[in-house]
Amino acid sequence: MPPLIHPSAVVSPDAQLAPDVRVGPLAVIDGQVELGPGCVVAAQARLTGPLTAGPNNTFDTGSVIGGAPQHTAYAGEPTRVVIGAGNTFREHVTVHRGMPTGAGPGTGVTTIGDGNLFMAGAHVAHDCVVGNHGIYANSALLGGHVTTGDRVFLSGNSAVHQFCRVGRLALLSGSSASSKDIPPFWVIQDVNHVCGVNVVGMRRAGVSNAEINAVRRVFRSIYVERLLIPVAMLRAEAQFGALPAVRELIDFVRDSKRGVTGPSGFRPDGEAA
Repeated sequence: MPPLIHPSAVVSPDAQLAPDVRVGPLAVIDGQVELGPGCVVAAQARLTGPLTAGPNNTFDTGSVIGGAPQHTAYAGEPTRVVIGAGNTFREHVTVHRGMPTGAGPGTGVTTIGDGNLFMAGAHVAHDCVVGNHGIYANSALLGGHVTTGDRVFLSGNSAVHQFCRVGRLALLSGSSASSKDIPPFWVIQDVNHVCGVNVVGMRRAGVSNAEINAVRRVFRSIYVERLLIPVAMLRAEAQFGALPAVRELIDFVRDSKRGVTGPSGFRPDGEAA
């Protein structure tokens, strides 16, 4: 059975659509776009290739996926977006292709994993690498070259500066921003202010109580005892280094190039540790 394409939609002859793909009225699929089984392209959505999306992705009304990077050095090179399975891109979400390789740090591709929810107006800039099962609330913004781990939660009107990393199960509060790396499990408020550990998210993700308590101990050593971060990491490694969540946290912090918020950025909110 051929894809179900509304008569008013415009679909490029270069597009490759799985047989059960549905394309709504006035949607535009432009260029080398490959959509897997079960994908839905709603009314007035626009997909521009090169773009590859796996099965069961939904592109809602007004979403623009695969647009050119918003970068003054971009000169029309054929870069791409690669999307996994089961993502939802709600109204007016924008995802941009990568910058070309050889143009500074360009990777040539923007990558999105599986099972993410991008709420209305969220934006993924060029060369981002997005993990799995994250929630990016209304108007959440990822600058260029941002990397996010699995199950992150970016609240409404929040923003992550270009080249930053957001660790697994980290949470950025509403109308907040980060120009530093956000370690796994940390909660950020305002601009680069740490306020606690995402205990609820960790429990929902099945992290053990022993790991949660150890992460909270590490958090306290940095933000309550005010140890220097390298010293806190050495202590964490000695005390809890065998626990996977703590090992993940230590490795993330040590690999950070933009740095993480130190004790001066602590703003407790009652769930701190």
